[in-house]
Amino acid sequence: MTALETLFAPRAIAVLGASATPGKLGAAMTDSLASFPGPVLKVNAGRPDPGRGFFPTVAEAAAAHGIAPDLVVTCIPAAATAGAVRDAAGAGARAALVCAGGFAEAGGDGALHQQALAEVVRDTGIRVLGPNTSGFLAPHRRLTASFVPGVADLEPGPVAVVAASGGVNHALAFALAEAGVGLRLGVGLGNSLDVTQADVLNHLAEDDGVRAVALHVETAAEGRRLTEAVRRLTDRVPVVALVVGRSDIGDFARSHTGALATSWRVTRTALRQAGAVLVDDERDLVDAVTALSRVRLSANPRPGIGVVTAQAGPGLLLTDDLRSHGIQVPPLVERTVKELRELLPALTYLNNPVDTGRPSPALTQVVERVSEDPGIDVTAVYGLLEPTAVDLPAVLAAARTTTPLVAVVGGPVEQARRTRRELGEAGIPCAATPASGSVMVRALVEDAAARTRLEANVVAASDTPTLPPGPVDEHTAKDVLADLGIRTPVRRVCADPAAAHAALDELGGPVVVKILDAEILHKTEVGGVRVGIRTHEELDDALARMPASPALLVEQMAPAGPELIVGVRRDPVFGPVLALGAGGTAAEILGDVSLRLAPLSAHEAHAMLDELATRAMFLGARGATPVDRARLAHVLLALASLAADNAVAECEINPLRVLPDGDVVALDAVLLLRDPRDQGGSDDA
Repeated sequence: MTALETLFAPRAIAVLGASATPGKLGAAMTDSLASFPGPVLKVNAGRPDPGRGFFPTVAEAAAAHGIAPDLVVTCIPAAATAGAVRDAAGAGARAALVCAGGFAEAGGDGALHQQALAEVVRDTGIRVLGPNTSGFLAPHRRLTASFVPGVADLEPGPVAVVAASGGVNHALAFALAEAGVGLRLGVGLGNSLDVTQADVLNHLAEDDGVRAVALHVETAAEGRRLTEAVRRLTDRVPVVALVVGRSDIGDFARSHTGALATSWRVTRTALRQAGAVLVDDERDLVDAVTALSRVRLSANPRPGIGVVTAQAGPGLLLTDDLRSHGIQVPPLVERTVKELRELLPALTYLNNPVDTGRPSPALTQVVERVSEDPGIDVTAVYGLLEPTAVDLPAVLAAARTTTPLVAVVGGPVEQARRTRRELGEAGIPCAATPASGSVMVRALVEDAAARTRLEANVVAASDTPTLPPGPVDEHTAKDVLADLGIRTPVRRVCADPAAAHAALDELGGPVVVKILDAEILHKTEVGGVRVGIRTHEELDDALARMPASPALLVEQMAPAGPELIVGVRRDPVFGPVLALGAGGTAAEILGDVSLRLAPLSAHEAHAMLDELATRAMFLGARGATPVDRARLAHVLLALASLAADNAVAECEINPLRVLPDGDVVALDAVLLLRDPRDQGGSDDA
C-alpha cells in the first residue's frame, strides 16, 4: 500500500458541501461520485437533512453509515475549508480533495486560508490534494472525483496523467479517449499544498496497471525529489513530459551561462536526464504516450527505423520528419532489397523508405522483410484505407514482425478512427497523420536512448581542493581548477608594475595583463584586460590605461582557437546545474547551451557537445583540430565534482579555448562561494 492509497483507492467517501440543488458544485460532485461502488456520505453543515441522507458533520454521517470515510471531498468555500478538514481528520478521514479556489493563487486572505490548511496537514497527517483543482479520475475503480461533465464515461486503460492543472488533466483524459486510449489515473494537482508530482509518481511506480505516464509541469518546486521519482518510475514504465514556460526567462545566474539557462530549460534538462521523453505540446504528449503505452523498446542508443509506405508522398513526409529530428532511417542490406524486389513492382523504391506503389496483400510480407533487416528496430507503415485493394488492418495485424510496428492510417474519418482503435487493441500504435506518426516513433526512440543513458554510471565526486575563505580572485580560482586537472595558462601574480615587467621578462611575449580583484567579475567591462603585450613599452602603455587594482596578473597568451564557455551553478530548485556553450557572443545571441544536473555520467558529459548548434566549430570544421572530447569531458566532470562541495555557489570558465593539439585551457575563471549562513542545508533533493 502506498501513502496515497486512501486518496486514490478509498473504501468510503464523504462530500463536504453536498447538495441536492442542481447547479451547485456539491451537487455536481455528488452526482459524479454516484458510480463509486462504496458508500458516499453527504455532509452539509448549513442544511442538514438526515432523512434525505445529509448530515451536519462527518462524524454523524460516519455513525449513520457505520463506516468512516477514507477520503473527504470538499466543495465548500476556502475560508471554511481548514476547520472542516480538521474535523474530518478527527472523524477518521485520512485524505482530502480540496476543489475550491480562493487560496494562495488568489493572494490576500487566500494565502492565510492556505496556511491554515497546511497547519491541518501538519497537525493531523491527513493527505490533501489541491486546493484549487477539479479533482482526479480513476475509471477502473469507477471513481470520478470531478465536477466536469462526461468524465464518468471515460474508459479505464493503461495511461496515467499527472497534471499541474485540473483543466489540463481533464483535457488530456478526453484527448486520450479520442485516441482510443483508456485512463488508469488522472490527477490535477492544483496548488500542490501537500500532494505533489513526486508523490503521485511514486504512487504510480507501485501500480502494475500503469503502462505509461503523461506528466504536465508548470512549476517544479520539488527539484531533485521530482527527478528521483521520474527516474524510479522509468525503470518500469515510460514517462512523457510537457513543461510549460518556454517564454519565461528566469534569473538563473549573474554569469553568461546563467543568463542563458531559463527555468524552463533547467526543468526540461532535469526531466530528460531522469529518463523522461520530452514533448512540446499537448498533441504530441497524447501521441507519444499512446505509442509508449503499447510498445516499449529495449535500451538502445540509436534505434534504426524502417519505413514502408503504400503512398509515396505521405511516406516521404514521415521519413523527412524523422530524419530532421535526428532519427536514423538507415539503408537496407542487399539481402532485404533482393527479397523486396521479388515482392514488389519493378518501379518502386526499395531502400528505406520502401514504396509498395499501392496497398496490396503483399504488404504483410513486405513489412515482415523490412522488420527482419539487421539495421531496423522499429517498422513504421503508412497506408490509406482502400478496402477494395486490401484490408489494411488485417494485413498489419497478421504481420509476424521481428520489430514493433507503428502504423499511420488515413481515410474516411469514422473508418480511420475505427481502424486506429482496432490496431491499438492489437498492440500496434496507430496515428492519423505522418506528423503524428513521427511523434510516436520519436517517442519510442527517445525512451530507448534514455534507458541507455540511465544505464551509465554516474561519476562520483572526486576529492575537491581545499577552498580558500572569502572572495576568490581569478588566480586563486585557476589554482582550484588546476588542482582538478584542468589546464590553465602559466601566470604570475604581481604586486606592482615592476613585478609585472619582471614577469614579462620571465614569460616572454606575448602576454595578457589583467587587474586582479575578487570584487570585479567582468574585468573587460572596466578596461581591466590588455592582450598581446610583447614589449616593456607596450606594458607601460597598458598599465597606464588600466584601472587601479590591488594586484596584477600576467600570463602567457594561448594560441588562437575556438572558444567554449563552461560553468556550474547552484540552481535554487534543482541544485548544481552544469552548462556548456559556445564561447563569446555566440552563446548569448544563439542561446547555444547544453545543460545537465550534477553529478552526471561520463556518457552525459560526452553528449553535451553534440547538442550545441555550433558543434561543428569544435569538431574539426574547415580543417581545424577537433577538440579532445576526453579532455573536454574531464573539464565538465571536474566542475560537476566541484559543485558537490556545498561551499561552492558558482564556477565559470569563459572562455575555455581549444588549443591546436585539441586540449583545452581555461583562459578566465570565476569562482563564487556561498554565504556560510546558507551552507547548513542542501539544495532541494
